[in-house]
Amino acid sequence: MDQRVKNGRGETDAHARLKRLALIWAQRQGYSACALEVTLPRCRYRADVAAYRAGGKQSPVSAILECKQCVVDLRRDNGCTSTTMRRLEKVYQRREVLERNLRVHYPALRIHDSLFAEFDSHNFEAIEHRGYKQVLRQTRSLQNRLFDGTKFETLIRYRCANLFFLVLPEELFREPEIPIGWGALIASKSDLVLARKPVWHGTTEQSQVQFLQRIAGAGTRSLNRTLEISFDDVATARCRS
Repeated sequence: MDQRVKNGRGETDAHARLKRLALIWAQRQGYSACALEVTLPRCRYRADVAAYRAGGKQSPVSAILECKQCVVDLRRDNGCTSTTMRRLEKVYQRREVLERNLRVHYPALRIHDSLFAEFDSHNFEAIEHRGYKQVLRQTRSLQNRLFDGTKFETLIRYRCANLFFLVLPEELFREPEIPIGWGALIASKSDLVLARKPVWHGTTEQSQVQFLQRIAGAGTRSLNRTLEISFDDVATARCRS
């Protein structure tokens, strides 16, 4: 078994170390409310580290820090919706052309599953056509990337926080691969160094409150795990009150 695995979710020591450094860095910058693995409002993603700094006389500041330990992990979330959509449209057009030609050359592929012949479906995969199989693979890959590989872009588009940082080991930092609008924090032996400043993104007061609530919720869940407090314990206490 890989000794780098740290917990049941498969987190490695390297990723846990980046999160620890990010948590320390955020608090050193004045973010007094921080939590790990925070489910973000208005989207389905979780932040490795979410941090909130009260503004006092100024406006509060919210920040998201995403830790990436390897190139594959980094590039998986760094997709561009518009580029992926253009590629998907081209592949779809290629698929339509292939299916139109296959209907002509392989009429036996028709499945009589409709009252009207023009709506009958076809089992194109039955002939193991190399080009058609390639188009299907490309379609699935692009669709998966479109729906699951645009985390960095989505977080900014939904304005989930004011500031966004990538936390990376030094050997992984490449300026062109840092997503637009994100800052970069490079891990040294025991600290993080700001390698690129993030772009400021304005959010509403309601969004800031929701962000802080999510941090509080994540902190409560973490404390419950530490103290071994289960949902049943909470439910029992409610019944007694």
